[in-house]
Amino acid sequence: MRVRSVCVIGGAGFLGSHVVQQLAARGIRVRVPTRRRERAKALIVLPTVDVVNADVHDPLALERVVAGTDAVISLAGILHENRAGDFARVHTELPRKIVDACRERGVRRLLHVSALKAAHDAPSEYLRSKADGEQQVRVAQASGIRTTIFRLSVIFGREDRFLNLFARMAHALPVIALASPKARFQPVYVEDVARAMVESLEMSHTYDQNLDLCGPTIYTLQELVEYVCGLLRMERPILPLNDDMSHLLAWMMEWLPVKVMSRDNYNSMKVDSVCDCAFPEMFGFRPSPLEAIVPLYLLDNTPRARYRWFRFRARH
Repeated sequence: MRVRSVCVIGGAGFLGSHVVQQLAARGIRVRVPTRRRERAKALIVLPTVDVVNADVHDPLALERVVAGTDAVISLAGILHENRAGDFARVHTELPRKIVDACRERGVRRLLHVSALKAAHDAPSEYLRSKADGEQQVRVAQASGIRTTIFRLSVIFGREDRFLNLFARMAHALPVIALASPKARFQPVYVEDVARAMVESLEMSHTYDQNLDLCGPTIYTLQELVEYVCGLLRMERPILPLNDDMSHLLAWMMEWLPVKVMSRDNYNSMKVDSVCDCAFPEMFGFRPSPLEAIVPLYLLDNTPRARYRWFRFRARH
């Protein structure tokens, strides 16, 4: 299947902006719907990208933005609910609307981002709603839409809200009380995810497949926080909390003006976000190690960070 134009739902977000940039670099025409066009200033200047104002939750508006494209990439997702039902609205209802819009407008290629260990019996509403979204996407296969579902561990990169959060905690707190310190993750670099997704568009052996994407190394949450503190050369005592105290801290943080963690996040971390298989060989590259990338943005553009970056790039 030849793909010359793509509509990226969630293209103004962290992962989305990287996907859009890689599509544009290949000369593919990209349409990015967003309710706040100013959020996508970095994308507006790209020559093949059209950022349009649209509410993708409106079925008619969604049909208009996917019309005339060869493929749709579904990236919309949230980590916290501002009101009850937000997970279902974004993770379940929106994928159903995207499938309906693709069917109505004759779009025959659909990529969708989910989460590792999404399941209907998962301990968190986040993971259960992601599983419901996957089910909506699989329905598209019956109408001839070729789908690929990507199930990701936590993503890291310059604009991430994961390792950057730990860096802000290290700067702001004399002691770090850490919920779910033994939770395990296999962080994957945002550029690697974007590259795999873009390359899969025309790869027929990714049709109707579920692909798990993880980085090369598994870490506990405590190991990741310790790594960030060590990288920043900031000695911060880390207080690992047991299950009861972790749940209490998550509940207390739900009352903060800016939600950093919730009880649903705590429940999600009861399931290790790690892959049961290697990074798919079909893409022809190995996932980037966290230690080669993170210093570049957490240490900013220092000579030490540049040296590590160039040394890593020289191996490719």
